[in-house]
Amino acid sequence: MSFINEFKAFAVKGNVVDMAVGIIIGAAFGKIVSSFVGDVVMPPLGLLIGGVDFSDLAVVLKPAQGDLPAVVLAYGKFIQTVVDFLIISFAIFLGVKVINRLRHSHPAATAPTKDQVLLTEIRDLLKEQVEQEKRTPPADPAP
Repeated sequence: MSFINEFKAFAVKGNVVDMAVGIIIGAAFGKIVSSFVGDVVMPPLGLLIGGVDFSDLAVVLKPAQGDLPAVVLAYGKFIQTVVDFLIISFAIFLGVKVINRLRHSHPAATAPTKDQVLLTEIRDLLKEQVEQEKRTPPADPAP
């Protein structure tokens, strides 16, 4: 098999395609959560705390000098990123929980009971006996 054919077989497998779709959706979901946290959650939280804009929270380690920018420890952005992570983790947890519940909701096929096995064997023997009688020509009646 050529290299290109091997790659095609690999890329078209269901798992690879499913994984690619999951990564794309995950990236889009991450952007939605980041916007939700930055634009919806953090502003009211900052207002409740006293008009704090979390994205501006920082400690200046070294002020800007000339053309050199300031060295800043931006812990406000870090707090926002942690909140993003917590929301995404919780959403993934809920998704996995739902999927696991759906997987376990289908009862597993139970093994047949001894009676069912015995009845199946009797049925099969009767079918075999009928087939054998059909193949055997009838005996000539005695004169």
